[in-house]
Amino acid sequence: MNRALPVVRLRVPTDEDAVAWHRVFDDPDVMEFHGGRSAELSVYEELTARQRRHDAEHGFCLWTMVDEEGRVMGFTGAQPWPQDWGPKGEIEIGWRLGRGYWGKGYVTAAAHQTLERVRAAGVAEVVAMVNARNGRSIAVTERLGMRLADAFTIPGSGQEGHCYRLAL
Repeated sequence: MNRALPVVRLRVPTDEDAVAWHRVFDDPDVMEFHGGRSAELSVYEELTARQRRHDAEHGFCLWTMVDEEGRVMGFTGAQPWPQDWGPKGEIEIGWRLGRGYWGKGYVTAAAHQTLERVRAAGVAEVVAMVNARNGRSIAVTERLGMRLADAFTIPGSGQEGHCYRLAL
């Protein structure tokens, strides 16, 4: 049975969203596949500023996810792959969600909006780079119709990662 996806609004991150992201991601479960511990506020200040530049330059970014009551839940969106390894120069979609919002369809709903927006911006294909142990994110890639394209070793951690692809 397919349930209806919840309403999610996406917006270009504001300066205030850096504080909100810092708050909702301050959870070891949320950060399990992102270094295992919370990042400093300055990391989110830089990240939100970079996303505003990405949106201005590319027409897409990692957008802030907001629920029906206006609460910041996390982010989803797309950006050029930022690492020197992996699919350099390709457009990666991604998401991170506060623990209290897990399991309710928010990421899937927001990721569908992301795909529509990047397609409208002229992107022909996207990738998603996911830790092979991250079953929740793998399930989202499958719901989006993405297919496993490659397995690799994540530099620094030695863990297995997966690259999923989707032609738009």
